[in-house]
Order: sequence, then structure tokens, then C-alpha cells
Amino acid sequence: MNRVIVGMGSCGLAAGAREVFDAFAAEATRRGIDVEVGITGCLGLCYREVLVTLESETMGAALYGNVQPEDAEHLLQAHFVAHKVIPALLVGQNGAWGQDAKFFQPQQRIALRNCGHVDPESLDDFLSRGGYVGLTRALRELTPDGVVEVMKATGLRGRGGAGFPTGRKWELARASAGPAKVVICNADEGDPGAFMDRNLIEGDPFAVLEGLTIAARAIGAQQGYVYVRDEYPLAVQRLDKAIATARTRGYLGRGILGAGFDFDVVTKRGAGAFVCGEETAMIASLEGERGTPRRRPPYPVEQGLHGRPTSINNVETLASVPWILANGADAYAALGTGRSRGTKVFSLTGDVRRTGLVEIPMGVTIGTIVEEMGGGSPSGRPLKAVQIGGPSGGCLPRALFATPVDYESLQQTGAIMGSGGLVAMDDSSCMVDVARYFLSFTQEESCGKCTFCRIGTKRMLEILTRLCEGNGRAGDLELLEELSHRVGTHSLCGLGRSAPNPVLTTLRYFREEYEGHLYEHRCPAKKCRALIEYTIDPFVCDRCTLCYDQCAARAILGTPLLEPMAIDPDVCLRCGGCLEVCRFHAVTVA
Repeated sequence: MNRVIVGMGSCGLAAGAREVFDAFAAEATRRGIDVEVGITGCLGLCYREVLVTLESETMGAALYGNVQPEDAEHLLQAHFVAHKVIPALLVGQNGAWGQDAKFFQPQQRIALRNCGHVDPESLDDFLSRGGYVGLTRALRELTPDGVVEVMKATGLRGRGGAGFPTGRKWELARASAGPAKVVICNADEGDPGAFMDRNLIEGDPFAVLEGLTIAARAIGAQQGYVYVRDEYPLAVQRLDKAIATARTRGYLGRGILGAGFDFDVVTKRGAGAFVCGEETAMIASLEGERGTPRRRPPYPVEQGLHGRPTSINNVETLASVPWILANGADAYAALGTGRSRGTKVFSLTGDVRRTGLVEIPMGVTIGTIVEEMGGGSPSGRPLKAVQIGGPSGGCLPRALFATPVDYESLQQTGAIMGSGGLVAMDDSSCMVDVARYFLSFTQEESCGKCTFCRIGTKRMLEILTRLCEGNGRAGDLELLEELSHRVGTHSLCGLGRSAPNPVLTTLRYFREEYEGHLYEHRCPAKKCRALIEYTIDPFVCDRCTLCYDQCAARAILGTPLLEPMAIDPDVCLRCGGCLEVCRFHAVTVA
């Protein structure tokens, strides 16, 4: 069958996938080409969207990137009539990758195995790639205790950030006495720069549901919830459709697969509070209360939703479970290193050429991810640092790019695995400002329940703001460090305890930048506006009007074409516009 498959995850749709889909459908009809036009989720190459795969018996499958609606005519003609490819847009053909090979070579796709390969709204597509094989085995070949033992043997640790062993969590929940048990999929992904959960649900919702059903079988639950933020409308839409289809086809509801096992799932939409990613805060939200954490113990596996034993796993963890049940614990445990087994999904963003979603075996180095897979900085400037683990993660310098990505190695550096956000920064980034940015996020998202998080992060943010504005005081660095340790030690939940990580790691690895801000009132990266000044060299200035025309603040002095330009520092907004447009390198910043 001739097929055209358009990548229609959120990244693809933002790049114009809907218009591309319509263009292929219309052009195929106009030309009389017998072709089915379908959809898929994100393959991970977000930097090459819109992605379109063309399939035929003659040519096999050819994947094209950066496709525009006007390309539909030429691609249909080439693939289905002339039987040739268009090299300028070609990403890969029949499993062989071109210039994007380095992006894929280190990857081992387990959680992401179906994303970009199946229609996320088609159960038959999911079944054709081994869907529900794992659940069938869990129901027909294994006892619930047997399922728990398989998961314990894998060494899989929760991919939501804490890294608690999944099999052990299920074992505790199964052993808990109490009323009807509950399983929850935590899809409340609120980290800046993170989109793993969103892409997984958009691209392969049935895998998440299958994993959740296996978890329910293991602990003895009959009710499940997917807690997903309302800002993910496409994910919610596809998940709800998948739930309805699974019910109709006998994969949810009563007597699943004829095994006498009853289980159903509903989605619950969160209001976008980052703290509700913490499991006890999420439970409070599900119960209709304000999303604030509570003290533990008791833990959710003992007393969770409505006092019932509750097992909570994140999207990536659950998406990996069906593969494990289908392929065996040994196959999964063979990947990774030490106590960090299997694979980890990262959203790769920031100053890299190839941004997107990657899944690598544990133990691959940071440098491999950002420099080989990511392709390094698009500006050509050297990479300076990475922020790993989301807003509560740590900032690690280039000198530590050889660090393996595993729980223990990252913890030794002061960073954390987190849920999988990875932001690369080149040498134009000010690490004091980076710490200020991430702390401003966690401070704003604090629920305010405990004093150390509510007040401590506010005082820390005030110090960082003073430093970035050139108003630092003697003793600020020592006070910042002391506050960081106290907040990290005494806060109630993981948000507060990990919020100081960006500050502590930047103080540890980039202290000279802090000292430059404090003692010399300068920003070494020339990023903090209050600490820099733009000037124009009169001997280099060509008297053109580019900077004059660019400046919205009217800070450029002088008569265009007659005398060199100058900048009034009292009016200048320090936006950098003049620096960007100057063709003669006459504008400098100090």
C-alpha cells in the first residue's frame, strides 16, 4: 500500500504539519495517486519538523524533514511516479540515516519504541508492533507476584526523578493491607524545557495504558488515573480516545482479555502547578484539595488516594513496562550500568544544533549527548555547561562532560537525573543569571506550605537578583550558600529540597562569575544588562544607518553618513540590537 505519514505531535503541528497533511491529501487526489495519508507522533527529531514518511513497495520508506506544503507535489511525483528521492529533504531511507545518523546511533529506544512509527489513534497499529503482548503475558503466564519479581529483576528505577526501584514500589503496594488499591500515572510535567511525557502520550498512548494496566495487575488495583496537565490538550485528546478504544476492544473494563481481571482508567487534568508533580501534592489535587505536599510516612503505597494503597509511576516508567514484560527482565537489565539499568529519555534543548527527544542507555556521557548527538552549538561558540535534571537539577561545566549519565555519577557532581530535561549552554550564558532564572521558577511554583521553601527561596532569589543588577553586598555569597543548604535540608518536599541545586552547582563550578558580579560589578559573560555597556568605536564606524535604524530607544547619537555614531549609555536599553546589525564590528560590549 502507498502511504504518506505526517508527524503530528505538538512540535510538528507548531511547524505546520496540519497544512502539510492537507496539502498531501489534496495533491494526491488532484494527481490521481492512490495513497493513504495518515498521522504519527514525534520521532524525536524536533529540529527537522515537519517530518513526512513516504512508503511504497518500490521505494520502501523514505523520511523527509523540514517539509513545507509546497513540497507535496514534488515528493509525491518523485516517490510514487519517478521512483526516486529528493536528496535536499531526505533524512533517511529504509532505516539508513544520512546527516542525522549521529543523533540516532547512540540511542536505544524502548520507551520511545513506537513514537513516530505508529498512528497514536490506532489500536491496530499498536498491536502490529507488539502492543499488549506484555499485558497478555502478565495475565496468562504470570501471577501478580511473578510480575513484581520480573520488575525487581530489571533494576528499573522510577524515571520521574526520585529513582525509587519500580519493582520494590509495586511490592510494597501489593503487600499493603487496606481497601481497594489504586494506580496513578503521573503525567504532570512542568519542567521548563522538558517534553518527554507530552511526546510519549501524544505518540504512543496505548503503551502508557498497557503499562498502567500491568501495574494494576501487579498490585491488585482495579482503578487507575492519569494525572496530566491541562496545558497538554493534544495529549489529553489522544489519551482519552485511546482509553475509549481500549474499553471497546476489551483491553480495559471488566474481564480484560478473558482473564477475569477488572481494571479501568480515567484522566484527571491538573491546573499546571509544578508542585503537583510531587506525589502527595498530586494526590491532594486528585482529591479536590489544594495541591500541597504532606509529610511522609505514611507513604502513598500505604495510604494514598482517599487513604487507599496507591502506586504512582511516571509516563516513561510505565511506557517501558510492556517492553520488559514482552522481552524479559534480562534484556532490560543488560542495558545501563551499575545500579542504573535500562535507558533514559531526555529532552535535548538549548544551544545545540539538533534539539529533540533522545533515549540513551544509562552510562552514555553528557558530552556524547550534547556534542555528538546534539551536534554542539549552532553558533560555533564552545559549549560551557549543561543544566540537567530540570529546574531543580544542577549546572555542570564542560570539564564534567565525560560524566556518565546515571543516578550515582550525577549525584556525585551535585546534579540529579530528574525527569530528563537537558539544556545545553554556550559560553555566552551567564551562570549567575542561569541560577537566578531557575530559582525564580521554583520560587514562584512553591506551594508556600513550609517556611524554608516559601521564605528561603525568596531570600535566595533576592541575592541573585542583586548580583545580576550590580548591587551585591559583602557576605552575599556566604549567605547564599548557607540559605541553599538550609532550604535543601529542611524543606518539606522534593521541590524545596532540590530547588537550591542550580545555585549550589553554579557556586561550586562557576564561583569566579559570582565573584566578578560581586566584587568587580561586571558580568564575565556580558549578559547581565545592568553590568554591561555598549560603545561604538569611531575609528571603525562606517557612518551607515543600520544601528540608528535598529535602535528603538533612540540611544544612537550622531548624524548618519556625516559623523561616527555614538551610544548614549543613559538611554541605551542594552538589548544588543546594534551589535547584531553592525557589519563592521564597530559596536563593542564591555
